Amino acid sequence: MAVQTIDDLPTPALILDRAVLRRNLKRMSQRLHEAGVALRPHLKTAKSVTIGRMAVEGHDGRITVSTLAEARYFAEGGFKDILYGVGVVPSKLAAVTGLRRQGINLRIVTDNLAVARAIASEARNGDTFSVFVEIDSGGGRAGLPYPELPGLLDIARVLHEAPNVELAGVMTHAGHSYHESTSEGIARVAEQERQAIVGAAEKLRAAGIPCPIVSGGSTPTAVHSRNFDGITEMRPGVYVFNDLDQEFIGSCGADDLALSVLASVIGHYPHRNQLLIDAGALALSKDISAQEFQPKVGYGTIAGAPVKDMAVIACSQEHGFVGADSPLPYESLPVGSRVRIWPNHACITAAAYDRYYVVDSEVDGGRSVVDIYDRINGW
Repeated sequence: MAVQTIDDLPTPALILDRAVLRRNLKRMSQRLHEAGVALRPHLKTAKSVTIGRMAVEGHDGRITVSTLAEARYFAEGGFKDILYGVGVVPSKLAAVTGLRRQGINLRIVTDNLAVARAIASEARNGDTFSVFVEIDSGGGRAGLPYPELPGLLDIARVLHEAPNVELAGVMTHAGHSYHESTSEGIARVAEQERQAIVGAAEKLRAAGIPCPIVSGGSTPTAVHSRNFDGITEMRPGVYVFNDLDQEFIGSCGADDLALSVLASVIGHYPHRNQLLIDAGALALSKDISAQEFQPKVGYGTIAGAPVKDMAVIACSQEHGFVGADSPLPYESLPVGSRVRIWPNHACITAAAYDRYYVVDSEVDGGRSVVDIYDRINGW
């Protein structure tokens, strides 16, 4: 490998600390093993076969993805039990069956009766499907709202009674956990999540409809849940890397951030107490989620910053504007020097890149590039 240290890398570049990644993976693996819950990691964060294989070590290999491109990529990487965790539409069923005919148990999700009927109709042609019904546990994004669960039995019966269709179970994503900042608050959301999917499963079983898998999902609830009774699997995703958002809501500590963006200083502007870097909106994303609890983080904070609250305070497409409350130390950050930025939301930041430059902070403080991991983008 030609690149030897991070000083040799073109900027902006996506840097992954392998030591922190492995600690994050081990922590979640142990957490769910102890809870007696299967781990189905949501690999929309990593989008990497190498990281996916590391994530399922010691588990049965089931994973979650968010696009059909990811499904194809991970199938080619040897994964066999894949949940496509975004509501399916009839026009995508041909792509689903294409993978299933290759021996991939690609499972799909719906909360819609018309889509359930379309799946049943396709199945009558001989193709098989494995389907989850999505439940809204309070996040307000997708799913049948709990506790009313309107249409649950109608959707489930269409799927259960159709030939060649397996009603795999129910699933939810407790996305509202991202708006809590205490372990108690996240634990309350985790209990809402649990009650919603367990309640949906019980309603199905009471009607004589099987519900083998009860699937929850989110890093915060996986970390802070105090009761997994009735849940069979969890689908955390961002835990593999963590980010400022997860740090500030309490899902991880400052030492658990594995992902950063390497950028070059390209300009000094003392008259406005700013410097420019070559990582803008396309390199960092314009996600400002962490500002909900820490307004001064901007579009990412500077790792090892020489002054307090040094952050990317504004972005244009390819420029990042770095500022702070205190005067910036231009002498220690000359034009051409490198900085690393902790992102607000690792999933979206990583989506700008086609590879991870892997370092290891336990080897040499993370200076040497020890590997390169590929990743998949697109849909």
